Amino acid sequence: MTAIKYSALDSEIRPMVRALRAHDVETFESCQGGTGHAYPVRTVRFHGEKDEGFRAYAAAIREGLPVDALRRVWLTVGEELTGPYWEMTFHSRGQRPDESAT
Repeated sequence: MTAIKYSALDSEIRPMVRALRAHDVETFESCQGGTGHAYPVRTVRFHGEKDEGFRAYAAAIREGLPVDALRRVWLTVGEELTGPYWEMTFHSRGQRPDESAT
């Protein structure tokens, strides 16, 4: 796994990337989300086979990360599909939007 410079990451996603990489999850893209960012919510993308998402999810839960969703995605570059990749998103302030009323 390639080394990364954590200080170069968005501050709101840095703890998620650090925790996943501590469990040998090979992250390759991340964003804290929100206005002016590439993603609407905190997102980490990572490489891996069919079972890697489940392993990464287990690591995230063990670390207390506020996981919102886990997806297997294929990206379109030009007219070509690339991937698949894993994508994990996180809700803000430790609460999912659909749980705010409870």
